[in-house]
Order: sequence, then structure tokens, then C-alpha cells
Amino acid sequence: MPKTIRNEFYKCLTYEKLLKAHNLSQKGKTSKNEIILFNMKKEENLNWLCEALKASTYEHGPYRTFYVNIPRKRKIESARYIDRIVHRWVVDNFLDKYFMSEFIYTSYAFVKDKSVKIAVLDVQKAMKCCKKNWDNYYILKMDILQLFENIDRKILLTILERKVKDSKLLDLINKIIYSTDGEKGLPKGNYISQVFANIYLNEVDQYVKHTLKCKYYFRYMDDSIVITRTKKEAVEILEEITEFLEKRLELFLNSKTQIMKDAQGVNFCGYNIKEDRIKIKDRDKKSLKLKIKSLEKKIKEGEISSRDAYKYVAGYMGYIKVADVKKLTEKLFYCGKL
Repeated sequence: MPKTIRNEFYKCLTYEKLLKAHNLSQKGKTSKNEIILFNMKKEENLNWLCEALKASTYEHGPYRTFYVNIPRKRKIESARYIDRIVHRWVVDNFLDKYFMSEFIYTSYAFVKDKSVKIAVLDVQKAMKCCKKNWDNYYILKMDILQLFENIDRKILLTILERKVKDSKLLDLINKIIYSTDGEKGLPKGNYISQVFANIYLNEVDQYVKHTLKCKYYFRYMDDSIVITRTKKEAVEILEEITEFLEKRLELFLNSKTQIMKDAQGVNFCGYNIKEDRIKIKDRDKKSLKLKIKSLEKKIKEGEISSRDAYKYVAGYMGYIKVADVKKLTEKLFYCGKL
């Protein structure tokens, strides 16, 4: 496969590929009003979009802003549905093939055949290996300060331009990146923003793995760890990564960044991981219990059915099954509460 994208825009711009992007974008959301309205004139809408992209008359629309409160209050910016189809088409036909395929093996967020579960189990496996080989070791835990708010758009475009040599595609990517005001930040809650963030942080991934030669390095979006044999080594690596982030990507590590002894374990991807067990963090456990109580109340008041509640709860099951929480699982799901 070529290393750069040239003359691919029109080859990939077909009704069939846009239909595939639509089908993936609407998955699990077909009851939402905007998708119902889109599907009422699906063929007409997709043909219009295809022609608009060909003629460069497509313009990205505004975002709908709202807030979610679990596990903490967060601002979400949701794009129009037709824009989300474009995002999916760009990711699946270009970004995935040419950028994401070159990610390091231990980058897990929004990567095909990777997951939080795999990330957590890989970290635990590495901890066991280090214990066996070194006896004692240290864990450098790093967390980037407000990643999505601080991504520099010019730097992101410079990274993308190394591979994207197709002017039509580059123009479209520009429209997406600059679909909100300012020179910094990407809208939270959008699939393509998460992919862009991953491409951005792949710069530091490559540096850590190939320049610093860190064998035990793991990253899930803005959450990353390095396992080292000595504290001195961990301190030196932290200094190198901090300098790289600040000078090359204009990003900073937050106060959660720390160096810990092996016995303390590490918080990663919402779990507290030790060599012999994996647990859900207390904050997330509390949020889950509150959500279960809320669903129970809605069932009693007739707002939702038990079946609908279980559909919602099913999303938590994969998260819970990773951890050693048999008692919590039985208490929440098998005592007839829902």
C-alpha cells in the first residue's frame, strides 16, 4: 500500500461507500429523530451529499452542545447527522487505512480489535512480567491536561499533510478541523475528533517506543503509563516525554501524573490494576450504583420498561467483567433490583 494518499478522493466518493458510512453511523441509534428523518429520504440525501462533496459545496454545520454528568460533568459537542456520515467516510476510507494502521501495538483507543479490556489485561501481564524479572519496579503514570481542548490545529494539519497529498481530501479535512472557532481544540464527543487525537498522540507514541526505547509503554487516549526498573529511569523518561509534549505538540501533563512503586498498582482506563487483581475505581463504582438506582426508579414510575433498562445496563457489563467485582455484580444485577 502507498505511504501517501494521492488521487483517492474521487475513487472513494461513491454512493455505496457513503451508504456504508451511513449504516455504521446510525448503528444502535435508528430511533433518534434526526436519523428517522434522514432515512425517510435516504437515497435522496446520500445522492445530494455525494454531489456536494464532488462539487466542493459541502459545508460542515454547527454543533449541538449539551452536558453529561457521569462520571463527572463534561461538555459534549454533537455534529449534525449528515456531518457524522462525512466523518465516518473520511475515517474509514483514509485515516484508518493510512494512519491508524501504523499505530504502535500498545495504543488501544478506537483501534480495530483493541479495547479497554485488552489494554487493562496487557498492563497487568506486563506488571507480572516485570515482577518476575526485576522483583521491584516503578510505574510512571501520565495524564494529559485537557487533551481535546488543547490540540493545536496547525500542528495536527502538519501531521496529516505528511500523508495526505490529495488536495480535495485535504480541503475537506480542513473544513472538519475548523468547523468550530479558534486555533486550538477539537469538539468532544465526535468519532473523528477521537481519531484525530489518536493521530496527534501517535507522535509521542513513536518517540517513546523508538527513540526512548521504552519496552513497557501503554496508552489509551490521554491516559498512558511506562513501567521501569528504577525510579531514576522513570524520572528521566518523564522529563523527556514532558519536553517532547510541550515543544512538539504544545500539550502538558496534569497533576495526576506521578511515579509509583509497584506495590501501589496503577489507575488506568478506569481500573485500579495490581499484579493479582483488577478493581473498579471507587468513583466509578459510586456512579454505577447511582445509575442503577435511577433506572429502578424509572421502572417503578413507568418511564421505561425492565427490558429497556437491561439494554442500558448491558453496556456496563463488559466494563464490570474485566474487574474482580463478583460481589458488586451480584448486588447490582442479580438481586432483582431491575
